[in-house]
Amino acid sequence: MQRRTLLTLAPALALPSAFADAWPARPLRIIVGFPPGSSPDLTARTFAEPLAQALGQPVVVENKVGAGGNIAAHAVAQARDGHTVGLFINGNLTIARLLNPQLPYDPARDLAPLSLLGTSPLLLTAPVGQDGVPASGNARAFLAAARQAGDRWSYGTPGVGTVGHLGMELLKARTGIDPVHVPYPGYPQVATAMLGGQLQMALLPPALALAQERAGRLRLIGVTSAGRSTLAPGVPSLAEAGVQGVQLEMWNAFAAPAAMAAPVRARLAALIGGIARSPEVRAKLFQQGWQAVGSSTEGLANRIQADTRALGEIIRLRQIKAE
Repeated sequence: MQRRTLLTLAPALALPSAFADAWPARPLRIIVGFPPGSSPDLTARTFAEPLAQALGQPVVVENKVGAGGNIAAHAVAQARDGHTVGLFINGNLTIARLLNPQLPYDPARDLAPLSLLGTSPLLLTAPVGQDGVPASGNARAFLAAARQAGDRWSYGTPGVGTVGHLGMELLKARTGIDPVHVPYPGYPQVATAMLGGQLQMALLPPALALAQERAGRLRLIGVTSAGRSTLAPGVPSLAEAGVQGVQLEMWNAFAAPAAMAAPVRARLAALIGGIARSPEVRAKLFQQGWQAVGSSTEGLANRIQADTRALGEIIRLRQIKAE
């Protein structure tokens, strides 16, 4: 009887695998919430070709721009065609609903993690030759000057609720500095404002900060990773300057609609993780400013939970709301 039961169940147990093997039946769509040429767009296109080769179907990148990527996230959450995924930045999968309770999608309920692709710390930067800014890049001296300046200094970010914004608010809470927040459309505009003397400090992505440092325009104060980063190996971490609890990173990841069949999500997650870990794609991600990860579904889910807790604490502490 036991043997007959197992034999009867065998075809049913094979169905999920067979279903995933038969998928996809048409092109796969990757929705990105930022414009062509942006970092998320470049990453999505990096994965499109190897995914198409692995799946035997075209992979199309579609840009749905607006609301910091949340318009795209909502579109992915609503997709029911079984052939749509999204490439997201941190906030879309973690704190979006904490910043805006009226958001039309719930990351935890409506989106299913696939794989963490890459991570990047931010660099605390300051203008060269700015009045009141120490000539050295010493973090302790810089933060002492910032404390003395109080709200006479300003810092720039790509907007409310971005990692650059929350990271600086975290730094303020941990160090007692109090610069005024000034939002801009993006990181390049923040750097330009610093060069023009409108800002005294900002947290910038490594590629942008290093390019300006090599040009002799910006000074690098410290990196927000727990230790030194391979993306900026010569820059000390803020932890080395005695700043504790300011370890944070930008990251990007693939997620699927929660309604997508679990066997298909599992197959996609395995393919994406393997592509991210391949030498060719690792090199491309590094050139784009990312340390490649290619995590499991569980690894991304754990990262989402950890960042939601950590950044949620700052949102509540500083009473940050989406504008």
